[in-house]
Formats: sequence, structure tokens, C-alpha cells
Amino acid sequence: MLISTKGRYAMRIMLDLAEKDSNMFIPLKEMAEKEEISVKYLESIITALSKKGLVEGIRGKKGGYRLTKRPEEYTAEEIIIVADGSIAPVACLRDPDYECEREEQCRMKPVYGNLYSVIVDYLGSLTLKDILDGNVERDILDS
Repeated sequence: MLISTKGRYAMRIMLDLAEKDSNMFIPLKEMAEKEEISVKYLESIITALSKKGLVEGIRGKKGGYRLTKRPEEYTAEEIIIVADGSIAPVACLRDPDYECEREEQCRMKPVYGNLYSVIVDYLGSLTLKDILDGNVERDILDS
């Protein structure tokens, strides 16, 4: 599984918004500057987040975006899925209509299925609040 640039940027944007006063709308330009993301690219990400109801926006001089829920109500899984479309590690798990000519003899599908479950369980249990509060266990890369 590879989280795309779009998925990583979506997480950064959502974390930025989660740090702000929930009543404030943060201008797109301000987010783009802070995260060093082009406004045009950020627009495509924020549009996807908005369409799925993760953020809301208003136009105008005092316009911008804010979260629609509290940080503890968002999971990393839902944010990455909105940005990337899927977190499945292989095409046969990503797309139910995918036809694999080797499916009958594939010994790896259960392995990939188990990996997918671990990814979903972990990212689904991790909230924006957990990340902001530093409540994320250190991984093997830190040792």
C-alpha cells in the first residue's frame, strides 16, 4: 500500500484545521503557504474533502475552511480513502469488479487480505486528535 502525495497532503491539511479554533474558517492560501502546497493542488484536495463532508467552506473575504466535526471524530482511514480512493494493497481487493485470471490458484490473496485488515484496523483506530496529542505508538522504524 502506498499513500499518495494527495493522501499525505490531505492528512496534513486536516491536522492543520484540527489545530485551529473550530469556529474559524482558515483561508486556502494560508493553508497552502503553511504546508508549502500549491493553491491549485490544495483546491483539488479540499474539494474532495468538502464533497465528502469532512470540511466545510465559505467564500468571500473572511472565507476559508474548517472541520465539520471534532478532531476525535475523524480517522486517518477515512481521510486517506477520500484522498486516495482506497487503502487496499492490491487491485483485487481495491476493486470488487477486478477480474484476476489467477484468482483460483492465488495463494497470496489471503496474505494481502490480512494485510489489508491490519491497515484498516490501524488507520481506522487512529484519530486526528490522537495524532495531534502524540498518542501514536512508535514503530519499528524508530528503533
